[in-house]
Amino acid sequence: MEQHCGLITGNKEPVPLKSISVTLSINDFVASVSATLNYENEEKVPLETIFVFPMDEDSAVYSFEASVDGKKIVAELQEKMQAHRKYEEALSQGHQAYLLEEDDYSRDVFSCNVGNLQPGAKVAVTLRYVQELPLETDGALRYVLPAILNPRYQLSEQSANSCLNIKAPIVPLENLPYTLNMVATITSQHGIERVQSNCSLSPMQYLADDKTSAQVSLAEGHKFDRDVELLIYYNEVHSPSVAVEMGMQDMKPDSLMGAPSAMVSFYPDIPEVEASKACGEFVFLMDRSGSMEYHMNNQKDSQLRIETAKETLLLLLKSLPMGCYFNIYGFGSFYEKFFPESVKYTQETMKEAVQRVKDLKADLGGTEILRPLCDIYKAPSILGHPLQLFVFTDGEVDDTFSVIKEVQLNSKRHRCFSFGIGEGASTSLIKSIARVSGGTAEFITDKDRMQTKALGSLKFALNASVGDISLSWKLPPGLSATILSPEHTFIFRGQRLIIYAQLTGTLPQVESSGEVCLKYTLQGRSLENRVTFSLQPKANNSFTIHRLAAKSLIQRKDLGSHETSEGEKEDVVSISIQSGVLSSFTAFIAINKELNQPVQGPLAHRAIPRPMMLQDLTVCDLNYYDDDNSRGLLLDDVVGEVIEYSPNLFGAANVGGGGFYDALNPYKRKLASVSMVKTSDSYSKKANFQNNKKEGFGENFAIQLISLQNANGSWELDEDLSKILGTSLEDIKAANPAKDRDPSMWATVLAVLWLHANDKDLKCEWELLERKAVAWLHDNAG
Repeated sequence: MEQHCGLITGNKEPVPLKSISVTLSINDFVASVSATLNYENEEKVPLETIFVFPMDEDSAVYSFEASVDGKKIVAELQEKMQAHRKYEEALSQGHQAYLLEEDDYSRDVFSCNVGNLQPGAKVAVTLRYVQELPLETDGALRYVLPAILNPRYQLSEQSANSCLNIKAPIVPLENLPYTLNMVATITSQHGIERVQSNCSLSPMQYLADDKTSAQVSLAEGHKFDRDVELLIYYNEVHSPSVAVEMGMQDMKPDSLMGAPSAMVSFYPDIPEVEASKACGEFVFLMDRSGSMEYHMNNQKDSQLRIETAKETLLLLLKSLPMGCYFNIYGFGSFYEKFFPESVKYTQETMKEAVQRVKDLKADLGGTEILRPLCDIYKAPSILGHPLQLFVFTDGEVDDTFSVIKEVQLNSKRHRCFSFGIGEGASTSLIKSIARVSGGTAEFITDKDRMQTKALGSLKFALNASVGDISLSWKLPPGLSATILSPEHTFIFRGQRLIIYAQLTGTLPQVESSGEVCLKYTLQGRSLENRVTFSLQPKANNSFTIHRLAAKSLIQRKDLGSHETSEGEKEDVVSISIQSGVLSSFTAFIAINKELNQPVQGPLAHRAIPRPMMLQDLTVCDLNYYDDDNSRGLLLDDVVGEVIEYSPNLFGAANVGGGGFYDALNPYKRKLASVSMVKTSDSYSKKANFQNNKKEGFGENFAIQLISLQNANGSWELDEDLSKILGTSLEDIKAANPAKDRDPSMWATVLAVLWLHANDKDLKCEWELLERKAVAWLHDNAG
């Protein structure tokens, strides 16, 4: 119906949402958020307004209230169907009513209904939530306030009830009728080093001399046209800690909310240990829906998602170890796979896969991920090769819970590493499939590189992970700890582990302490981390730790209305109502009974518009350098770099045995004897082009070079290599100091050195394939 379409109808009715105001309080690695939506009805008819918005799936929403003419109306959390009935009854009786609920099919989409908003009325609706902040690989804590709600692909007829079906209009940014302001206060015992953002911020102000407290805010007049991302850097982020919080006084002392709760945070310093070389079946599941033709972010010169995906797949393929198995799936409205079943990683299978990756397009329609998942899981396991699944999607998928359940059912036989591409990816899907299978989740937004994050996760998959995880407690007599968090099977290097526990029994009256010990094994070695903590619980009006613990319990049991058993549903409703934390089976309902004006006819509906994003515009062309001088450094430039990089190449390889170092001495002497030629202007120009204009395989010389690498890690000495090195094949052969040996050895040395000289800023992306090259040199040097 047209009246559902707000501004898009062309009637130009004033949109009732005027502004969004966010107050953010970050304490160490937990965020407390209060978001207020300010409404005003400038029309002559009463309205029902509906605002659909995204929120991180880890958010525990615990409070919802409205302020009408200075009067506060606090909502109650009730079973969802009951809340819906009360909302409809209130409207029919002429009351003003407010409803906040999670979507039935995804945990990261919410709708806020304001019903019977009278002409001239001003209302402020406030919701509050808490969430853990994830840790980035560089140690930053990441907070995101999502602005973008991607259209979700409709999977089934059942999803007709989804609030995603409300046709929120899309308007150009300049016509967006509401603005956002946000103030963030950050406190940490570790000291705040800096705060970065993808949006303009006011300068950070320290509120304490020891830099343990600071405040930043969004620049004035910010249009809510992108996710707002804050990266917070502390001076020390690796220290283990335990925080204990008092329970609610009016609750039973042994209940979830009445007993004290503890949040235990460990960041173990796990050494980097490579797993066995023949270590798995690697399946890459890549989104090829139409939205993958959009840009990575809202910068017009950013790479297309599908092109970034192709480059990422190439790097992953080249980084796989010999002897493993692999396959690549593309999915949209239907799915395609490269091989009928996973194949052994050889030169032939890798070469075929690389060629097919180059031809991939975003041409498979919608986003149907469940069927390819089922196809992957029905294949028999390969003995000695555990399944490692890599899922890449921009998250435009509906019926999220069905996908999560399928991954959970198969969690014993595989780990899933998931990647959300672009703003608006479903945090519910991406985080949940990683969590239930013991993998990791990454989000690739703004200027993040998919290649870097994917290769980081492949390192996790290839590294020996920590197992046999257990917690032991030392507490005074009469006090015990019950773990509320799900059991953790794996921890990877660089991961933080957060565990919630309930303390039951009698707390000591005098000041005392407890100890918790994290034990784990790594390749047969037993390791442990210990931390001592105070047993004097702190009061917290938000009951942050209790509510995050409740959210953790809800996430484990709540798989939406179609995937959750009746018993689990009852548990979820009980935990939700006791803790005040919203679930997919409960909703907040508030009624203003003082307004008792009979409604004349049906309420007019107004859906709040969302901004038109860059992906709604046409794709623009990019220009590239194409002069021959930009193809790479001269051979002398490249080999001269060995003076700086030989410890990286020869030193690392030397660990494996002195014979290798001796065997490469002719190369080292030859390389070091070549005079260093100054880097030319064309190289600087090319380096700048490589970092900023990467698009496809055609113009990126690092990617061209990597695509020439053999499955075993070596390069052939041929014309294709000489073109990238920028010199003739005859000159390269003449410079070879060991002409009686396999020419591939000389080619491999030069290729690795070229990467160090030309692409060293992105070493994290080719580190694994370099490791393979060095291992091949080591095996063949003697």
